Amino acid sequence: MSREIVAGVDGSPESLAAADWAAREARRRRLPLRLVHAWRWEPLEIPLEQDRPSQERTADDVLRKAESTIAERHPGLPLTAEVLQDTPVAALLSTEERAEMLVIGSRGYGAVAGFLLGSYGQQIIAGAHRPVVAVRSRDGAGGGDPEGGVVVVGQLGSADDGAPALGFAFETAAARGASVRAVRAWSLPPLYAYSPTSSALARADEAGGLVPYEEQALREALAPWRERFPEVRVTEHVEIGSAGQVLLGSSGDARLLVVGRRARRGVIGSRIGSVAHAALHLAPCPVVVVPHE
Repeated sequence: MSREIVAGVDGSPESLAAADWAAREARRRRLPLRLVHAWRWEPLEIPLEQDRPSQERTADDVLRKAESTIAERHPGLPLTAEVLQDTPVAALLSTEERAEMLVIGSRGYGAVAGFLLGSYGQQIIAGAHRPVVAVRSRDGAGGGDPEGGVVVVGQLGSADDGAPALGFAFETAAARGASVRAVRAWSLPPLYAYSPTSSALARADEAGGLVPYEEQALREALAPWRERFPEVRVTEHVEIGSAGQVLLGSSGDARLLVVGRRARRGVIGSRIGSVAHAALHLAPCPVVVVPHE
């Protein structure tokens, strides 16, 4: 089954910027772009005249305006557009089977305040099994996503844990001629972990200390992706501190920030995770959240 990039549009400047960003990424990856707009007729139980045909026309107008704008800006790009009769979250998640990624708009107040991610955006990110890209109006429209630059990616835990995010970062960097900055944060183990029988500390001792151990862990996680994408220049950054703070501190010049999120559902449902939450609200660039098991 052929893949496509899916962007949700709702008539807002943010969603148009997201569609524009998605169009450029689709061209880089040589994939078609699919625009979707969610609308569902839900008559209210109040004594007012409710015009379903008019609402249908409004929904179609929103979609066609976005389609026309993207087609004009990106001539020749394979493009489809569809109104999905469902709630915004369910509609966008229903496209995952063929989606390479989902792209959504997010309001923001600039590099300091970062994103203001609405409840729909949070639900989509928490429920998605494909990467979700959050784009603000200034990130996408008007050619605000040039080639080159640096893609920053966070690597936490084991090599397997970080593989989906690393893979997305390298694929994206290769497509746009960018470099990758791989960031790994670490912290001192709690006092009770200092034990001769601690396997983690034993491995750290073998590596020559905690810092060399963390650096080695990052190198090992990067090794298969360096081999697969030899044309992508890679820099490594290992720093003590909270993962969110270290990642954001390393992303000031990033064109794209890639973070991972565990896709397992908990007792109260899926969650974004603290690192992804910090990135989505404070990063100075578009953010990709990549789920992993």
